[in-house]
Amino acid sequence: MRVQNYLALFLCTAIIALSSACKKDQLLSSGGEVRFSTDTLNFDTVFTSLGSFTLPVKIVNPQGQRIVLQSVRLNGGKASYFHLNVNGISGNNVSNVEIAAHDSIYVFATVNIDPNNDTIPFVVEDKLIATLNGNDYSIPLFAYGQNAYYLRDSVIQKNDVWKTDKPYVILHSALVDKGFTLTIPPRARVYMHADSRLYVRGQLLCGVGGSKKDTVIFQGDRLDRGYFGNKGYPGEWGGIYFDSSSIGNRIENTRIINCGNASGGGLPFAIEVFGKPGSPNQLSLVNTIIDNSFGHGLLCFQANVQADNLLVTRCGAQALAILQGGNYQFNNCNFIDLSRSDEPLAAVLNYFAVDNTTSIVGSLNAQFANCVFYFSPNPTDSSYDLDKVVCAKKDAASYNAVFQNCMIENKSTIAVAQQSNNILNKHPYFENEQKLNFRLRPQSPLIGAGITTSATKDLDDYFRMGAFDIGCYQFH
Repeated sequence: MRVQNYLALFLCTAIIALSSACKKDQLLSSGGEVRFSTDTLNFDTVFTSLGSFTLPVKIVNPQGQRIVLQSVRLNGGKASYFHLNVNGISGNNVSNVEIAAHDSIYVFATVNIDPNNDTIPFVVEDKLIATLNGNDYSIPLFAYGQNAYYLRDSVIQKNDVWKTDKPYVILHSALVDKGFTLTIPPRARVYMHADSRLYVRGQLLCGVGGSKKDTVIFQGDRLDRGYFGNKGYPGEWGGIYFDSSSIGNRIENTRIINCGNASGGGLPFAIEVFGKPGSPNQLSLVNTIIDNSFGHGLLCFQANVQADNLLVTRCGAQALAILQGGNYQFNNCNFIDLSRSDEPLAAVLNYFAVDNTTSIVGSLNAQFANCVFYFSPNPTDSSYDLDKVVCAKKDAASYNAVFQNCMIENKSTIAVAQQSNNILNKHPYFENEQKLNFRLRPQSPLIGAGITTSATKDLDDYFRMGAFDIGCYQFH
């Protein structure tokens, strides 16, 4: 009897083991998932030497059945800077990769970069994709492409002066912390990755003491312009944000282009200045160009800003938005929109409408001297029937907006603002506005029509001799 019991127990154990082995040997033919041993492959040490660098990643099968991956591949295919070895098989697209139940395989990814090759993008990216039963699972691959100073998720907590021997690349934003100053000298180049912004809680001094020939440039880090038809596109990066704690900032001889990505939250902008009642000067903009923003050009909330020779053009929203009041002085500035959109070109308000019933109100003092507000080369265009310069107030706070010796295109009179010696709804006769050349032709009514301001040099570094012209450029 005891022998029979042992025999029965042995048979049961064998059947269970055989059943389990058969189950594990079964192929998972639908559904399921795969997992990776990391969420990103970061090739941070590419610059240790020229040539290649390799990192491993495991693809894990968590199921109790074996699986067959239809493919393990790079999204960039043969054109990718990365190369794969999948479980001993080389190739950027490997098919029919089997993984046993509760097992894993190794994938080795290699990147080949010469960091001195300036045709390589600053940020080299791709995606490793594993396909199981028709579903894709992926992780990003990331490497630095050129010799540069890289800031990634950076908080600047020292008084820092950047160099000009190599460009700076900002990934996933950077913050100048309260109590510290970042100095970006003339001739610096700053490249911003797609979701990046520069946040300033301390102080930013950019291009101070420079001239047109050593302009600082902020732009997106996509250098493969051939792919984009050799054009820059709005929204390539986020913009520059100044917090209410930040004062004494100065930007000179700087171009801020192809920005306005809204991925950082809030309204999209090239520059945003967030102030508070009684703030001293937060930002001075001198000989600066903001061009091709997906959203606002200069966006201000109860801020304190001064600008001389500021040119803002090609914006998806207002070139200038003053909301919730504040203190402002704009001298010889151009706010130009050639898109003929339904958006106002400029908004000067002492309130911010939170919703249809709630507004935040603040006192406003805004002075405009020798400024251009221009939006259409054709006065018969339908957009000419829209109010492009919108001034409005809530009575709970003071409102003082003055336009003196400005050139303004608008459908109706700006009743709430004070105006004197303005040129209304006339063609400015720029050299070639379609090519963004806003210098004046000899017949321009803007020549000699300004008053003396603090903008003693124009955007070309030309001294304004005699009577000031209206706008950023002095005719000569």
